[in-house]
Amino acid sequence: MTVQLFIPCFIDQLYPQTAFNMIKVLEKAGCTVEYNSNQTCCGQPAYNAGFRDDAKDVCSKFLKDFSGAEYIVAPSASCTGFVRNYYPKIFDNSSHHNEVKEMKERTFEFSEFLVNVLKIEKFGASLPVNATYHDSCAGLRECGIKEEPRRLLSHVKGLHLMEMKDNETCCGFGGTFAVKFEAISTSMADQKVNNARESGADTIISTDHSCLMHIDGVIRHKGLSMKTMHIADVLASGW
Repeated sequence: MTVQLFIPCFIDQLYPQTAFNMIKVLEKAGCTVEYNSNQTCCGQPAYNAGFRDDAKDVCSKFLKDFSGAEYIVAPSASCTGFVRNYYPKIFDNSSHHNEVKEMKERTFEFSEFLVNVLKIEKFGASLPVNATYHDSCAGLRECGIKEEPRRLLSHVKGLHLMEMKDNETCCGFGGTFAVKFEAISTSMADQKVNNARESGADTIISTDHSCLMHIDGVIRHKGLSMKTMHIADVLASGW
């Protein structure tokens, strides 16, 4: 099958290797991977900041850029959740209504696409770490993703998955929330790191680099030896 990649802004700018690793895994699964270099943002930052008209312009471009794609796959539950849950509201009662409804059904976060669409859980990955998985708010609440990443990680040779306390609690990032409410945001991330350490894990894994970026900031500030990894980077390890 043909997969059209949607690479979020922060991954494009800060974590491009994760995008390349996602391609590596998808191609190993037998997919034909395409990337439209005209793509930009999904519109979520502008929408959440209250610039609804500007956001709609960005969302309209997204519809154009991904028109006709068999599957749209993103290494971000946050962006996936926005397209699925907010595009129908943004384009309600418009000429794009049916197009958005159809796009919602073929837009997937990376881990759920592997497990639920491709029906593949084992990729021959090898990574000897004690890891814990962080459920991002968007992944868990907007996309309904919980078991898929854990099933994928259970097949990674050498990886020992350890559940941390309150793994479904927000890490505190929340996009602009981290800027507007810095003290609260930092405190939430600090608690997340403490819970991860108490589990015995040395690596925190998630579907969302936005969460991991925030958590990693606290880890580095505290001078800890813990690491954060996107699940695509984990699945591309060791082969």
